[in-house]
Amino acid sequence: YYFFFRSPNMVILTLNCGSSSAKYQVFNWETRDVIASGVVERVTQEGGSITHTAPGKPEYTMKHECPNHTIAVELIIRTLTDPDVGVISDMNVIKAVGHRVLHGGTKFTKSVVVTPEVLDTFREVQDLGPLHNPANIMGIEAAQKVLPDVPHCAVMDTAWHQTMPERSFLYAVPHDWYEQYSVRRYGFHGTSFLFTAKRASVLLGKKPEDTNVIIAHIGNGASMCCVQNGKCIDTSMGLTPLEGLVMGTRSGDCDPALAFYMMRKAGLSVEEIDTALNKQSGLLGITGKYADRRDVTKSMEEGDKRAKLAYEIETYRVRKYIGSYIAALGKMPDALIFTAGVGEFHSLMRAGFCKDLEHLGIILDPAKNELARTRNAETCISADNSPIRIFVIPTDEELVMTEDAYALMKGTYDVHTRFTYSFQSPDYVNKGRREGLKADLEKNPRLADIIVKIPG
Repeated sequence: YYFFFRSPNMVILTLNCGSSSAKYQVFNWETRDVIASGVVERVTQEGGSITHTAPGKPEYTMKHECPNHTIAVELIIRTLTDPDVGVISDMNVIKAVGHRVLHGGTKFTKSVVVTPEVLDTFREVQDLGPLHNPANIMGIEAAQKVLPDVPHCAVMDTAWHQTMPERSFLYAVPHDWYEQYSVRRYGFHGTSFLFTAKRASVLLGKKPEDTNVIIAHIGNGASMCCVQNGKCIDTSMGLTPLEGLVMGTRSGDCDPALAFYMMRKAGLSVEEIDTALNKQSGLLGITGKYADRRDVTKSMEEGDKRAKLAYEIETYRVRKYIGSYIAALGKMPDALIFTAGVGEFHSLMRAGFCKDLEHLGIILDPAKNELARTRNAETCISADNSPIRIFVIPTDEELVMTEDAYALMKGTYDVHTRFTYSFQSPDYVNKGRREGLKADLEKNPRLADIIVKIPG
């Protein structure tokens, strides 16, 4: 009875459906708390399972075959409403669902309520995101079947980057490729860049339209964004998420003729080239065995020369992009920002990214950098005399998705330059992270020295 009595009345569910997974988060809008999160793994494969976490309850894991995304979404809902492990009484408290969509093409500059026409557009551009968009569409359709009476909202990775000028997003290829086939730079990780750019404005005590920053989102997938006056003017990923930085298994920038050369020399097919560049390259390709930076740096420290080479190639690539984006801005940025798993936790990688950039105004404080390993606080790791500040800002893509979905439900949403998020307030507090920070500070009291103090 206590469980049902405590059930919230307004919940926003966010879903991120990949080709073989379905991640979710449940947000209590009344208390502004994350009340559950989890993931269904091995969707469409044998050996499916769900892992579910909720504050104050032990982690719950259950094996369950999910031959399609509809069954995966049904499993999520059943888990959320389970009297023992769940967090809501019934599906009626879910008032909106936010869906991550990788690619919206040129059609969308902001999040939208999903309609049949919107889904048709996602289908039209799914060739631009063949690894993600079909799964995103299946996830939306599955959730609509399970929750047919609430608004479903699409939050696109590409929308944030639609402010790029033509000189940034057009390729020097036959122009009819762009006109007929939509060939251009799109960029991804947009929800993460939106959050970190807006938070950077708060940390700097500036309005978004007065903020100029360079953001490095470094996870297994990695990209960078150049933000001028609060808007994206360039980004490292391109038509697909393959271009740009060296990643866990993706090559990033390379000569386009490389594909043709290997097709002729090794007899590789288009599909084999696609697989090689997306799933067998990057750090895995260089080392031959590691895609995770923790493994790469550990092996490097043990004397593995190829691991050291992988580290040097990746960090060098990031430094080149930092320099090019300073040139694109035409002046010193207010801050360089690191986010996502590697950016938030891996001090050795951050040190490599900032190496020898003192002449550009980027001076890392090694001691501060070593301290910055938390998802629960925004930290400053630049030296006191650094003209450009270096922030580590833990991203929160789910919060952006949640707030977009709520605003779309209420009819108050607009493009980000005319919309204000809760986290743009100097008084904003993430309750879950606040509790997590207490534990972090107990383990490492010196962390308090590098937490950014909000101006004013």
